Amino acid sequence: MGGRITRLFRNFNLENRAHREIGRAKPLVAPRYPSRTDTVEQKPEINESIHKKDDPLLSLLKSVYVESKDPQIIKQSQAVEEEERRPLKFSLPGDPYGILDITDVPKGKLSIVEALTALNSHKQSPETWSPEKIAQEYSLDLKDTKALLDFFVPFDVKILPPKTEDPKQIKAT
Repeated sequence: MGGRITRLFRNFNLENRAHREIGRAKPLVAPRYPSRTDTVEQKPEINESIHKKDDPLLSLLKSVYVESKDPQIIKQSQAVEEEERRPLKFSLPGDPYGILDITDVPKGKLSIVEALTALNSHKQSPETWSPEKIAQEYSLDLKDTKALLDFFVPFDVKILPPKTEDPKQIKAT
């Protein structure tokens, strides 16, 4: 019912309203500002000087000789050899994830197994495995080692013993 009323008001005198809108004066367009082409056309001496051949400048340009060489690209294999590397301290038994093919790591970095071992040993005895000792042991930056120990925590597995009391059960009757 409400749709019919709104449609009636919406379509009321539609044609007259459309003619009135079409007959209205259009808004004025903003004035155009002169562009660079207008200024060149107004001053012919600029146009002539642009297209005129200048012999002294041409002779100077011919005397210029440019020799260029491509920069030497350092191969990645050379860059990897330049890094200081240290042997692994710990590795996983067996070859579950292809970790055994790694025999050394760059200084300042850890393997996953070494990181977990360092975190676990610090968690078990923080007095003996201080951040300074871990940084020295694994050739790490002290700031990075402190951040590692603050923000990464190895998983805690807690096994809850079963309750000794028998839970109450609903008896079916």
